[in-house]
Amino acid sequence: MKKIKLGLLPQILIAIALGIAAGTVSPELPVRVFVTFNALFSQFLNFIIPLIIVGLVTPAIADIGKGAGKMLVATVLLAYGATLFSGFLSFGVGETFFPDLITRNIPLSEISEAKGVTPFFTVAIPEPLNVMTALVMAFTVGLGLAHLDTNYLKNACNDFKEIIVKTIQAVILPLLPIYIFGIFFNMTHSGQVFHVLAVFVKIIGIIFLLHIFLLIFQYCIAGMFVGKNPFRLLARMMPAYFTALGTQSSAATIPVTLKQTIQNGVNEGIAGFVIPLCATIHLSGSTMKIVACALALMMMQDIPYDFQMFAGFIFMLGVTMVAAPGVPGGAIMASLGILSSMLGFDENAQALMIALYIAMDSFGTACNVTGDGALALLIDKWFGNSKTNTSSTFPQN
Repeated sequence: MKKIKLGLLPQILIAIALGIAAGTVSPELPVRVFVTFNALFSQFLNFIIPLIIVGLVTPAIADIGKGAGKMLVATVLLAYGATLFSGFLSFGVGETFFPDLITRNIPLSEISEAKGVTPFFTVAIPEPLNVMTALVMAFTVGLGLAHLDTNYLKNACNDFKEIIVKTIQAVILPLLPIYIFGIFFNMTHSGQVFHVLAVFVKIIGIIFLLHIFLLIFQYCIAGMFVGKNPFRLLARMMPAYFTALGTQSSAATIPVTLKQTIQNGVNEGIAGFVIPLCATIHLSGSTMKIVACALALMMMQDIPYDFQMFAGFIFMLGVTMVAAPGVPGGAIMASLGILSSMLGFDENAQALMIALYIAMDSFGTACNVTGDGALALLIDKWFGNSKTNTSSTFPQN
């Protein structure tokens, strides 16, 4: 009999539903068990976050930095600019609409201690590096590796990346549904869950509309430059969009994105270069979700913030998520560090961020990969004369 394997999103949704159901009838003792588990898991997350940043960002910076071509520089800057635009658009829309939708003064810090419930015990696991040290180390070592003639240290960094990836896949992601169950179990026990869920539904609806607008905007800009109908260009990318909805993976969608991009008239060599690269560095959809969810949770808790704070956060977010799309849940995992260090999120807010993000993971991935086609159109417009060189250097997948 063939085993049915649930994806991460169904597991999270089931965990939320079970947590709510159990929390309405459960006595204090089971709640205390999960409070204990969540306390231990939170300590482990705090420990692993700097290592995730070093492990994922260092080899990615090394790989990007070793190229010297103008097309590489243009693609990286265009992808980063598109990611920044998405983040600031999300912040502006949230500032405009969220205050009328969000119930304020929901103290998430009290939810983890539902009605005074405390863990049986706690184990302090100090983080090996603080987040900013990890970021600076990743940049410094990554840029240094890009200019080394030997591969010894680079191979060690790639091996460390594999350790981090396997830790995420074998430890963090399997335990994540239990962690989310515990959070919603506690919230229901404390009577806060329905306020939080009401906010979740509203935020998810706004982000869905926002990512549709972003895709239309990206293809209108690309269509204006290449002189083609933007809606026909976007329509040809729909196979990539729906493939990403199903796979929830930018990397797994590359063959389809590449095929549809070529059908939009992009040179095969340029498409073969831009699409795999942008699957790693272009994160408009992911950035939009994280900024909107972070803003919503800060408003919910009445945490003070300003534009300057979020501007710095958005600039750093576009960098810390580099190479994260290759890891399931990598984008939100890589961003936990700066959510904590720059926005002051504690482990409870981080857990809700994870739940919100994964609930919309497929839409964010679809937005990322579909937008890659728009960026490829622009790069093809600017560098189309060098297509004979690119086609021989970057074979299709």
